[in-house]
Amino acid sequence: MTQVMGIVNVTPDSFSDGGKYLDTAAAIRHGEQLAAQGADIVDVGGESTRPGAERVDAETEANRVVPVVRALVKAGITVSVDTMRASTAQAALSAGAHIINDVSGGLADPEMATVVSAHDCSWVLMHWRGHSATMQSATSYRDVTREVIAHLGERIDAVRSAGVRDEQIIVDPGLGFAKTAQHNWVLLAELDEFAQLGFPLLIGASRKSFLAALGTDRTVRPAPERDAASLAVSLYCARRDVWAVRVHDVAGTVDAFAVMSNIDAAGRLSPQLPG
Repeated sequence: MTQVMGIVNVTPDSFSDGGKYLDTAAAIRHGEQLAAQGADIVDVGGESTRPGAERVDAETEANRVVPVVRALVKAGITVSVDTMRASTAQAALSAGAHIINDVSGGLADPEMATVVSAHDCSWVLMHWRGHSATMQSATSYRDVTREVIAHLGERIDAVRSAGVRDEQIIVDPGLGFAKTAQHNWVLLAELDEFAQLGFPLLIGASRKSFLAALGTDRTVRPAPERDAASLAVSLYCARRDVWAVRVHDVAGTVDAFAVMSNIDAAGRLSPQLPG
């Protein structure tokens, strides 16, 4: 069954809820709430990666993230840390984090592979073409799915060579990162192609801009009003045995997955009527 990864942005500038959980206590409460709603994993980030975002320094990122990680782990929650920095990853892993969710796929910090290989943790390698401030200038592809898969294959080979074990690796096509809306739709349509990599797949579509204007009037909805569209993507991913979906609306996603599971179970139990 596809797992649900809930999002805790300990940032002032994330595209959906920037500033809402910047306070450490508020971030911890939110993470605990997401777990209570059924999140299998809580993903904690201290640096916005929205298009155009500027980087924060390593000390600021770690100061935002580590206390939240420590408290959530103490509460028995499986924690992922959204970071591109080896130093932040090391501090988070020392605080008990279980997963490093690296949107750069190890390219932003060459020391990340060393840190991950020394720990019993998972590492999400995302397709990446540069930092947020400039990434949307790198959206040229001839065949987006083929090129993303090839890039991820190269990253897998590279981190294996650095000592990272296969069982640690998770891949992410990077919806919205150096992608146009059409690229995102194509990647979703061709999700089954990623099976050739042979690794679990994480999808992060929640509230992203390509889901903003889907109605007949094409009105651009603000991020918090994109949950229904995000949920449709999550259900689609679950039908394709994606390992996990990264979402803001955990309660809605968990309920939708339960409905799908109950229908499937009832179908298996129902007697076959004569033709």
